[in-house]
Amino acid sequence: MPPKSSDAVAAAQPRLLLVDDDADILALLVRYLGANGCKTATAASAAQARATVAAGGIDLVLLDLGLPDEDGLSLLRHLQTQWRGPVIVVSGRGEAVDRVVGLELGADDYVAKPFDLRELLARVRSVLRRAAAPAPAAECLAFEGFRLDLSARRLTDATGAEIALTTGEFQLLRALLQRPQQVLSRDELMTALHGREAGPYDRTIDVAIGRLRRKIEADPAAPGLIKAVRGAGYLFAAAVSAR
Repeated sequence: MPPKSSDAVAAAQPRLLLVDDDADILALLVRYLGANGCKTATAASAAQARATVAAGGIDLVLLDLGLPDEDGLSLLRHLQTQWRGPVIVVSGRGEAVDRVVGLELGADDYVAKPFDLRELLARVRSVLRRAAAPAPAAECLAFEGFRLDLSARRLTDATGAEIALTTGEFQLLRALLQRPQQVLSRDELMTALHGREAGPYDRTIDVAIGRLRRKIEADPAAPGLIKAVRGAGYLFAAAVSAR
């Protein structure tokens, strides 16, 4: 498997891959992000994006969904299985279904076009900051036969088999495991994932919880680990030990 993003995500000049077939938007983002401390590479197609990511050195991908050679959601699925670095979807397809599908596939954030450049930069910095956050003092958190290695960002089951986690899934699971038996509000969980509070109609957390349940629950339809608390948020119900 190709490496994840560069270990230099916390460096002064992170390298972003901008994937969009609109040359004017690419030029605008290159100028603005470059003026604000980011190095950039560009790709006008999914094929170019795959090749650039495979070559290494990319810290974050800004991905448009409307590409000429492949649907952007298909490329997002590829990135989350073969690269797993942070991805922000930046798309004119702002319908709720596309937003939900993008988040279900593991996007770390979703920004609809037209966007405010300052807001986009803030989202980029927030995702990079969370991706580069140092691990807590405890190296591993264990629950119900699972083991989450906080330094390696690696989840294994009782047999030792690895369960692939996206950046967002890792951050969400870590937030839940660090406060077991406590109700965490959607705003608290949204802050852990995206560095901002949830809007009144924002389903980001519910989508992310559903995706995580499918990876760790014996029966995702009747979850025993991550429980919803009506009108309050979510609670991690299992005992957690630090190792």
